[in-house]
Amino acid sequence: MNTPNSEESALKDQQLFLYGMMASMFCWGLSWTSGKVVSHYASGDIVAFFRFSITFTSMLFVVWMMKIKFQIQRDGWGYLAISAILISLYSYLFFQGLTVGKAGAAGVLVTILNPIISYAIMLMMQKRFPNKKESLGLLLGLFAGIVLLKLWTNWDTIFYAGNSYFLLASFTWAILSIFTAKASKYGSPVAFSFWMYAIGTLLMFMFVDKKQSLALLTSADRLFWGNMIFSATITTAFATTFYFVATSKIGASRASSFIFLVPFSAMLGSWIFLSEIPLWNTLLGGLLGIAAVYVLNKKT
Repeated sequence: MNTPNSEESALKDQQLFLYGMMASMFCWGLSWTSGKVVSHYASGDIVAFFRFSITFTSMLFVVWMMKIKFQIQRDGWGYLAISAILISLYSYLFFQGLTVGKAGAAGVLVTILNPIISYAIMLMMQKRFPNKKESLGLLLGLFAGIVLLKLWTNWDTIFYAGNSYFLLASFTWAILSIFTAKASKYGSPVAFSFWMYAIGTLLMFMFVDKKQSLALLTSADRLFWGNMIFSATITTAFATTFYFVATSKIGASRASSFIFLVPFSAMLGSWIFLSEIPLWNTLLGGLLGIAAVYVLNKKT
């Protein structure tokens, strides 16, 4: 039988996780602002390599601190290798798109389209047509994309201002989420993330220009390192790890609902730190996208 003190303690723990989730989602949104800042220093592959390297080091500390086993079952290494390739590609598209695109609009576009594209791919893999609820959600998602990209002005705006990179990033992340979901039964999600970033760091090291990477290492200023460490450590290693832990405490459906905060924190961060005033189509498209994700995830 639960005592009043134990119930009060459980309530406080749950409130702590809720506040932590809000802070984590806000950090996820600010990662687009930090990404925009560091994207000015080098090409997308080099910046992504530096971010992966710092994230890998941070994840090593997280795994040690949480006393999580590094072990991944043998059947999960195939999923792990593919996930590492996909997240490396996503990171390159992320930074390359930010070199020419706006952080706030990109944060809304990618965050909104990721779950919608994932759902559409899932339907195709299951070889079935969507039901009424799913059709409504996907239709809202389609309208959200049209509004966010303002396709009624010119259809080729898809290829403007980094939009092509962001759309490719959304598709890449959607496919990545499918593989990471399948890999969850082969080990701890935190350990899986650790090995994914470890392999991703090695992959990027093989392809980046070593001379340009060394030049960035010696010439980067405090602004670069401050934003890089925030993006790689706070938003990727700790905020994402907290999301995994919170999911087990407050439930997956409740935890996933906090992702709705990311588009608005991305817009707010880019507005405050980059003076990117949110446009009406970004606000309306973001609201339509949130409605789409809500409908797709709402239980019947």
